[in-house]
Amino acid sequence: MQFETIILGAGAAGMMCATRTGGRTVVLDHAKAPGEKIRISGGGRCNFTNMYAGPENFLSENPHFCKSALSRYTQWDFIDLVSRHGIAYHEKTLGQLFCDNSAKDIISMLRSEMQKAGAELRLETSIQKVSHDGAHFVVETEQHGKLQTLKSQNLVLATGGKSIPKMGATGLSYDIARNFGLNILPTRAGLVPFTFPDERFKPLAGTALPVHATANGTRFEEAMLFTHRGLSGPSILQISSYWNEGQAIQINMLPDADPFTALRDKRKTEGRRNTATVLRQLLPGRLADFLADEWALTGNLADQSDKALQQLADRLTHWELTPSGTEGYRTAEVTLGGIDTNALSSKTMEAKSVPGLYAIGEAVDVTGWLGGFNFQWAWSSGWAAGTAISQKS
Repeated sequence: MQFETIILGAGAAGMMCATRTGGRTVVLDHAKAPGEKIRISGGGRCNFTNMYAGPENFLSENPHFCKSALSRYTQWDFIDLVSRHGIAYHEKTLGQLFCDNSAKDIISMLRSEMQKAGAELRLETSIQKVSHDGAHFVVETEQHGKLQTLKSQNLVLATGGKSIPKMGATGLSYDIARNFGLNILPTRAGLVPFTFPDERFKPLAGTALPVHATANGTRFEEAMLFTHRGLSGPSILQISSYWNEGQAIQINMLPDADPFTALRDKRKTEGRRNTATVLRQLLPGRLADFLADEWALTGNLADQSDKALQQLADRLTHWELTPSGTEGYRTAEVTLGGIDTNALSSKTMEAKSVPGLYAIGEAVDVTGWLGGFNFQWAWSSGWAAGTAISQKS
């Protein structure tokens, strides 16, 4: 069957691209329903963009690559689309926008826009082989036991990265891009919890507090959550994208306080109290007890010199920890690395060496922060590729 454009992947980027391509377009996906990552995101309400989205919120070997697409299709463009479809939304924190009702509203909106554009959607379709016959891209598919060969002038890689394999995530886009001669940068899990050996923090599982978390000189100021296996929460997920294996991270557990002054003042009024007991006034109880035991805090507060209090304050604001690893792709929200941006046009997302081949969304080496930024990259890159394809004819 002959098409003008074949899009591999009915996720956020692929569906967005299909709303723009024009001509005869087909979107292929192995899943039973489109936009599965959209559906589960944001606790089922989809953090669909961020009001403050900008190039500085993205990681890439080439930090300038994302600028073109983000500036030509902005968060305000997507917000306008959401509003035109009558989808109610709200800001949660830090510019994060969520649907009032359900993430399914975003999927329905994209399907409606695809239908309006004349794009066809084929689900439960697996990709057997992708090649080029000298004139067209050739995609061999299998659907319900039926084999079919599709041909097109344009092929868009929008199958995402390796994160959340239980939803069917694979490295398919990387494999196809590599077969066409594009460079693939090493991939790793991003926006992912840290793990520690011997269930070190198991007694603290469920304890949360606001912190400043730092990795490789990059700091985020949000909540941290202790888990049975290690550390999670927004601040930890954020710094995980900047962390490299074997490195230490730093945690300031009292970001809005001056613990040295607080402890010194309490020494005057509560000097007879145990140091560990006073620590419970500054931190969640279980955490205070855990640290008192781990740091071997003994004696009453009155017995502590200024130097000792300063050392304790420094530990509270510069707690250094070395994770043994991360939870990996199993729970990672995104995949870092991927298709090298040097191989693509930043304006059109088309491969420089393979006319008609495009790569968008998470498959590309552009990874956003937590908070709606990765969806915005999907919308912007999908729009850029779709618009470029529509302008060809």
